[in-house]
Amino acid sequence: MAKEVAGDWYKARALGDGVTHIHEIHVANWLRCNIWHVRGRDRDLVIDTGMGLRPLAGEIAALAERPVTGVMTHSHFDHAGGLHQFAHRCGHPQEAAIIAKPTAANTVADTGFVVADTFTALPHAGFSHEQYVVKPAPLTQLVEEGDVLDLGDRAFRVFHLPGHSPGSIALWEAETGLLFSGDVVYDGDLIDDLYHSDAATLAESHARLRELPVRTVHAGHFASFGRDRLHAILDDYAAGGRRSGDAASWIAGVSGRADND
Repeated sequence: MAKEVAGDWYKARALGDGVTHIHEIHVANWLRCNIWHVRGRDRDLVIDTGMGLRPLAGEIAALAERPVTGVMTHSHFDHAGGLHQFAHRCGHPQEAAIIAKPTAANTVADTGFVVADTFTALPHAGFSHEQYVVKPAPLTQLVEEGDVLDLGDRAFRVFHLPGHSPGSIALWEAETGLLFSGDVVYDGDLIDDLYHSDAATLAESHARLRELPVRTVHAGHFASFGRDRLHAILDDYAAGGRRSGDAASWIAGVSGRADND
């Protein structure tokens, strides 16, 4: 059966702490990333931008209220595909070249996750998954370990946490205990075997997370969780669990599980 063009592409849900969770409704739950809108007095953040198949700002009215910085936690297609939509774009220098000149290979869009079943509806007429590409989005601000993103009334410290990818970053707000972790950690099997992943380095990044007085982790995929769950996930991974297999194994394991809907 032919798929229809979707009416709405994004769903937004306010969570408190000035944080709104946004996701791409018609991207399968086993792939879609969490898009986080964080409100500040002078500026907002959008932490990760999804696949970029429809304009975020065009469909989420709150993104037009203040200047917005698009934050790339890492350059993989499911997180950075929409970064080109934002005039102010920040990320780590180690992945700046990737997002400036993205390809299916360097954004890992060619690893078997972008298939017909990825989408339950079309973002626009004539769309086919074979057409999907990440658009170039040269970074306008490079952020490294210890840098601070200042929103006027709140501040987020940048942690450089490589392993999933060399330029993976997380954002930490000490006042609220919020951690936006990207794919460094989430409540699922962790991917540490991509072309620029390194499992030993990821374990070192996890050791740093143990030291943070986290209240809530807003991760790159699936539901948010607290400090106890964070430590349980890190313990599982350290013990040899939570490893993903190939794309087919990942999809089979994740399909149907609850996420942040």
